[in-house]
Amino acid sequence: RLGTEVSLVTRAQRIMPREDADIVAVVHTRLVSEGLNIYSQCRPVSFAMNAEGVKTANLTRSDGSSVVIEFDQVLVAAGRKARTEQFCDFDLPVTDKGTLQVDEYLRTPYPNIFACGDIVGPYQFTHIASHQAWYAAVNALFGRFKKFKVDYRVVPWATFTDPEVARVGVSEEEAIAQGLDFEVTRYGIDDLDRAIADGEAEGMVKIITKKGSDKILGVAIVGYHASDLIAEWVLAMKHSLGLNKILGTTHIYPTLSEANKYAAGVWKREHKPEGVLRWVERFHEWMRK
Repeated sequence: RLGTEVSLVTRAQRIMPREDADIVAVVHTRLVSEGLNIYSQCRPVSFAMNAEGVKTANLTRSDGSSVVIEFDQVLVAAGRKARTEQFCDFDLPVTDKGTLQVDEYLRTPYPNIFACGDIVGPYQFTHIASHQAWYAAVNALFGRFKKFKVDYRVVPWATFTDPEVARVGVSEEEAIAQGLDFEVTRYGIDDLDRAIADGEAEGMVKIITKKGSDKILGVAIVGYHASDLIAEWVLAMKHSLGLNKILGTTHIYPTLSEANKYAAGVWKREHKPEGVLRWVERFHEWMRK
């Protein structure tokens, strides 16, 4: 968008491999439509510069074929790791993942030393570091009277692409891998009045529920302000509220948050009580006579 040609190279089968394929497809389509070059299942082999000063990257695809692309600058995104070297003087043990060893109360093996954030994991999110900080502080101050285990049951995150992607709970692919008995409900944001008015009518709300139940197992949203819309689902999962509760909550019109209610409405229509509705139909036929 700043006028620079960009190529994205990943060894994974697709960008954002932790998310479901149908969610990622929305982002992929937008990026490609804006001119981004995406090389998936490619491994950088070498970089070179010819006599004219042109820099090239040599890539190998998973099928063995080669690709050569020109570039001016390379940004290598290889992940992050905790910086624990400065704690060696305290003899604080480190886990196999390179993070400080803490218990479920965020205590190190030294009872008067607590730790939280990326340095202990298991998530590298600022909001989880803040979440942990409360437990670490309260347990450090009042642990001799009452201790609290860190609650990781409902952990949301977002990827701030455009459109955004946000998720909480299991994805469809994770539900399959875990052998869960589940159902999938989708609501297309292209149907939402506010999104249409704002010129952002793309994406979806995708809900994973326990089969035959309105219990929410996971939600993924791709679209305009997905990171804000996910908050209602985090609250619902945290406090064991099902889709019927979401559907029964009044949402202001026209807002983006209506997407959550409409998604619950899609689930409700797919689970309408056919027997009761037939009885009601016969009743009103009788009333009209």
